Amino acid sequence: MMALVECVPNFSEGRRPEVVEAIVAAIRAEGVYLLDTQMDHDHNRSVVTFAGEPQPVVEAAFRAIETAARLIDLDAHVGQHPRMGAADVVPFVPLRDISLEACVELAHALGERVAAELDLPVYYYEAAALRPERRNLADVRRGGYEALKKELGSNPARVPDAGPSRVGQAGAVLIGARGPLIAFNAYLNTDNVEIARSIAASIRESGGGLPRLKALGLLVGGRAQVSMNVIDFRETGLFAIMEALRREAARHAVEITHTELVGLIPQAALLNTALEYLQLPLEVRSHTLENRLGEVTGDYREVPFR
Repeated sequence: MMALVECVPNFSEGRRPEVVEAIVAAIRAEGVYLLDTQMDHDHNRSVVTFAGEPQPVVEAAFRAIETAARLIDLDAHVGQHPRMGAADVVPFVPLRDISLEACVELAHALGERVAAELDLPVYYYEAAALRPERRNLADVRRGGYEALKKELGSNPARVPDAGPSRVGQAGAVLIGARGPLIAFNAYLNTDNVEIARSIAASIRESGGGLPRLKALGLLVGGRAQVSMNVIDFRETGLFAIMEALRREAARHAVEITHTELVGLIPQAALLNTALEYLQLPLEVRSHTLENRLGEVTGDYREVPFR
């Protein structure tokens, strides 16, 4: 069986399509499957999702980091989303016939090459972290690029895991290994960002809220947004998150106008949400027509009813 790994790098550019197109062009190669590209003007950030066998994926990630470092100047970058590098985060996700531990090895190999050939500071996070205080991405990225510029070289806590203890306009690269993450945002019918921040603080794990949920309050396009990362949808699903959001929004006398996904989402996460809403047991997932057809035919395509 072919080992299949996913890479979901985030780049600090969402306003210049030609730069994102150059990064995507660097990723394209035989054996690499480009799955999705999304640009966000307000966050000034792009998320690219690709997959394939381990070595072609690692090579594509290196080329993408090199291109981003060459074309993105963080000294001129303005956006709503926290960031520390031009190629800000580069996580590897095991999909099929590969372990998380093997993805950690891929992350470390990529980091060593980025440090040696591109002369960029590298920090490992999540399962790839070499120090326990660097597992949490938010802790590593705290203060962003501006804090890194001030502290790198003088603060021992900022010493990178690989690469130089100095920073240029491309910033640093955070390379990790993790399970499937869902980037999920909710917009409120208010421009009061303090309400979004209060809701985020109430629902996220660090504030005593839902386990395996991270959340921030931001102002995006003139609307307050609760920006969330669902670290493990099997522990905290989207239905529970929406219920918590609605309760907190009502407490502040506001409403959710709409939500959005950034990047791709595992199918199981959507099915689980529907099942929880309907109060059906999760094993009902196997009762779908498409799933049963796939089991007997090996063809898991959607059935197009007309």
